[in-house]
Amino acid sequence: MIVADSVWWGGRIHTGVALGAENKLTPLAEIPAGTTLRRVPGTVLPGLCDAHVHSALVDLATVRAGGIASVWDLGGVPARVRALSERADPGLPRIRYAGPFLIPPGGYPSDRAWASAGSWREIHSATDAAEAVGEAHGQGATLIKVTAHTGGPLLPAATLSALVTAAHARDLPVVVHAEGPGTVGAACDAGADLLAHTPWTEPLDDGLIRACAARMTWISTLDIHGWGRATPERDTAIANLRRFRENGGAVRYGTDLGNGDLPPAINPRELRALQEAGLTPADILATMTEPEHPPLSWIPGGLDLEPATFADILATARVLGPEVRPCG
Repeated sequence: MIVADSVWWGGRIHTGVALGAENKLTPLAEIPAGTTLRRVPGTVLPGLCDAHVHSALVDLATVRAGGIASVWDLGGVPARVRALSERADPGLPRIRYAGPFLIPPGGYPSDRAWASAGSWREIHSATDAAEAVGEAHGQGATLIKVTAHTGGPLLPAATLSALVTAAHARDLPVVVHAEGPGTVGAACDAGADLLAHTPWTEPLDDGLIRACAARMTWISTLDIHGWGRATPERDTAIANLRRFRENGGAVRYGTDLGNGDLPPAINPRELRALQEAGLTPADILATMTEPEHPPLSWIPGGLDLEPATFADILATARVLGPEVRPCG
């Protein structure tokens, strides 16, 4: 059992408790004598997750050392990502992955230098869509990633809907990279579950915001628009996210690691951008934590929910792996 100064669990801070098997909180007074206790200072909390990472473009060991316990790989060469996810390496974060980008013929990101051969799969028809989903699932994917980018070819609405239907038949959520006018609406109409990015190319109309909030989760990725500098795209994304949240939309913390000058760790700039969009520190922790999955995370100096200092304090969190022995 783990005993810390405090435990963040179920959306609040607990003191005088131990965290035991199956993540059950037990009051210290009820722990039997002789129970082995692992004592750590500070605050223990569920593992922190970055829900948008490209493993081929970052050093995952550095990411874990920077406090990220788990990642979602949203597009890569399936065999390589699967090999990483199956390695019994305590120095890597736990990896959930989407397999290849599913794209229209000649579509994004096949025209990008950073996209390795084999990291995308072209979809030519509704029948092909179902086959591609089956292939990704067979390669271990637990998410399906689809692209809708107005800078190139787009999947027809019927094909996009077929992809979503095939994925849902296998209980696989669908994540859409939606970039450009009409793409968010197309993803929403097709029944997609998540957007890989908060929309940033234009303000969304109120009706579309409401429709998205009713059925989708947005992955934040706000800091890619300027990497710490103010830009119109960042402002647009934050405004869209604020309205999405005001209408009840669900958010996941994600950074798009591998895309530009992003810290390979917990990103305090992303946290502050989420605060600008109206999320409280408690809201942000809910977007980042995965209580159902080990390992745990740990803030040596203790969790601070004061908005002005929250981002910097949370950025000191580390993964509470077996190598961490602060108090023996």
